Amino acid sequence: MSDMKTIVLNKFAKVFGDCEGAKVYFAPGRVNLIGEHTDYNGGHVFPCALTIGTYAVARKREDNKLRFFSMNFEQLGVIESSLDDLKPYKEADWTNYPKGVIWAFGEKGMKVPQGMDILLNGNIPNGSGLSSSASVEVLTGYILKDLFGFEVSNQKLALIGQFSENKFNGVNCGIMDQFAIAMGKADNAIFLDTANLEFTYAPIKLEGAKIVISCSNKKRGLGDSKYNERRKECEDALASLQTVVDIKSLGELDEETFEKHAAVIGDEVKIRRARHAVYENQRTVKAVAALNANDVTLFGELMNASHDSLRDDYEVTGIELDTLVDEARKVPGVIGSRMTGAGFGGCTVSLVKDEAIDSFIAQVGENYEKKIGYAADFYVVSVGDGPCIL
Repeated sequence: MSDMKTIVLNKFAKVFGDCEGAKVYFAPGRVNLIGEHTDYNGGHVFPCALTIGTYAVARKREDNKLRFFSMNFEQLGVIESSLDDLKPYKEADWTNYPKGVIWAFGEKGMKVPQGMDILLNGNIPNGSGLSSSASVEVLTGYILKDLFGFEVSNQKLALIGQFSENKFNGVNCGIMDQFAIAMGKADNAIFLDTANLEFTYAPIKLEGAKIVISCSNKKRGLGDSKYNERRKECEDALASLQTVVDIKSLGELDEETFEKHAAVIGDEVKIRRARHAVYENQRTVKAVAALNANDVTLFGELMNASHDSLRDDYEVTGIELDTLVDEARKVPGVIGSRMTGAGFGGCTVSLVKDEAIDSFIAQVGENYEKKIGYAADFYVVSVGDGPCIL
């Protein structure tokens, strides 16, 4: 991290003239180990923060100007905006995330009083499903809290990040990504009930195994994908079920109750969507219990079942993610493998025994490229803390 601190400060000085009065911040990316598409269905999720993420250098200005620069999109140069013009612009794509958070702070009664120069540099692969956007949102909130002395907890930062993504960027995301990033704790995943935000930390004890992320390098945009469509299908299914059971969300159902009443939904596709939400929530509860009982094998089996449900019932995987998972499961020493994130591209997460990691990367990489026509990237990751000042 100290190397990166030097790199971003030097770049800030080059771009903005000097780095006097500037501070360096970091917010992690996240990976969800199990519990996918449950967070907007009132279910449980099990994400963890990573040691890769987004770095920022920021300082206050004496005027209302906002000047943004991203080392990941250097070709765009400095993008100028203003506190008086906080609305989303299509052509300045990535700045809509920090601008959205500045806007959201204002909406929550914390008006940002002066402009800033902000430089970002992320080492999360773009469009990978490891939550680069939520990382930027939490990071921006953390910067505002620090620079302007706003009294706001990390949990509140997560809610503000979600609010800005929903209302400013028009992506109907749940709370998981921002929460996992804001509340991250090294060597622990977060067992979060999205219905009421009650959570516990669960130690990730993978003796002799590591988390390996495989990035499909198929880019996806959440707002224009089928994400909002899936949400709507689940909402429709819930509305039908509510005519026969007293529930607020699909997450309140167990498998048996769901199967007893599923026919009332009346639409085969919506039944499958709801089935995934119900069963995935129960799988997540079982997976955390398995991990707490040191049963990593069962945890891996539940990961596999999660992917199969996302492929068959929720239909959000696609050939790239399915290929990565199919090839992963052929490698001896792979405990479990599934897509992670919203789907339609992005990444898979696999638990791989230490001695199998090299052959996993070689074999899955070779077969993926053969079948898909371009290469995947692989990251052996560690579980890290939430946002901080460097």
